[in-house]
Amino acid sequence: MNYLDNIILGDCEDVLKDVPSDSIDLIFTSPPYADQRQQTYGGISPDDYVDWFMPKADQFFRVLKPTGTFVLNIKERVANGERHVYVIDLILEMRKRGWLWTEEFVWHKKNSYPGKWPNRFRDNWERLIQFNRHKKFNMYQEAVMVPVGGWAKHRLSSLSDTDKMRDESRVGSGFGKNVSNWVGRDMVYPNNVIHMATESSNKRHSAVFPIGLPAWFIRLFTQPSDTVLDPFIGSGSTAVAALRLGRHYIGIDTNREYVDLSRQRIQNTQIPLPGVAEHREIPYAASSSDKEVDHNGAT
Repeated sequence: MNYLDNIILGDCEDVLKDVPSDSIDLIFTSPPYADQRQQTYGGISPDDYVDWFMPKADQFFRVLKPTGTFVLNIKERVANGERHVYVIDLILEMRKRGWLWTEEFVWHKKNSYPGKWPNRFRDNWERLIQFNRHKKFNMYQEAVMVPVGGWAKHRLSSLSDTDKMRDESRVGSGFGKNVSNWVGRDMVYPNNVIHMATESSNKRHSAVFPIGLPAWFIRLFTQPSDTVLDPFIGSGSTAVAALRLGRHYIGIDTNREYVDLSRQRIQNTQIPLPGVAEHREIPYAASSSDKEVDHNGAT
């Protein structure tokens, strides 16, 4: 079966066993959160989440290139009046299995509705946790630079002696800055908070993130013709983002409706990509022949 540039019906834990080792440049995914998506994914108890996820993470580790990156979009749920620690437990277990917990990004949901509960406010952000196999990994920071902003006109107009050298953080964080490096520059590197509205136009999936979210990480960690994997592809946003940016993609999901939805969205993404298209062996859309080779045997 051809996996490259395909959306596959099946459990990623099983499907990935047939994908070559060290073949994926970026894994970007949002798995079902604990006790959520009961109707579509069955719901996983927070207490069982680590045991459910780790066999899949072991396959992610195997197929990811040594220079590749794994970005996990996940959020702790509230259980019995407090945040459950299953995400923390997952991070600790992944570190035991050889993963490096390299960085953590925050997705600020710009269009979150207001709300209030007796002991907390409405969630307005989610975690994007970066894991790597090795300390040296591919990262293309220039691809996600942003305009310097209005602060520069005042801040850079009068520099102190400290601004002209690397000033180490006074709290001992290991971060330092040389402000004078940004004199005359129009673009700067972003921080690790991503301000982006949630996706509201897709009503056929229970938890859709905007295409811009995987696209941002695809630009940061891959180059054209690299391969992006989403083992919980859902509505197909990661695959669409990869396609638009000239990357190969592999999408996997256990839900047939989502697989069909992803294939349809890809079919509607009419963008010429010679570097990808010349290697494509299957059509974008789901056809009868596609359904015959679904990994879990369903037709």
